[in-house]
Amino acid sequence: MGAGKKDAKQRQKELEKERKKRGSRKYGQAKMKHSRMGIYSCVYAGCAFAMILTCILIAFVLRGNTWGFVGGMGILSVVLAVLGIRASVKGMRERDKNYITCKAGLAGNIILLLGLLTIFIGGLK
Repeated sequence: MGAGKKDAKQRQKELEKERKKRGSRKYGQAKMKHSRMGIYSCVYAGCAFAMILTCILIAFVLRGNTWGFVGGMGILSVVLAVLGIRASVKGMRERDKNYITCKAGLAGNIILLLGLLTIFIGGLK
């Protein structure tokens, strides 16, 4: 009888170890991490948006006498938006990741790019 109780206790310890190893995972599946390139895409979108806001603020404060500076920052924000779109597409290729950052970065960068193109086309007319 002593050996049977030891085996039961040992099994109980092993089950407890396995339970701790699983942690807070639901149904024994590992938590999915965010896609690295999706995070980069969101950062690119945030930087491009911050640059656009900075351009608007500088143009307002200096009363429009900053056409070279604002133009350069505008082109740089377009480049960042394109890089963000590229990063989100690459992030979708990563396996076993959470793609919500890719989707958010893609949407944000496309909206920024369309807004900047609208401003550019409006300036040509």
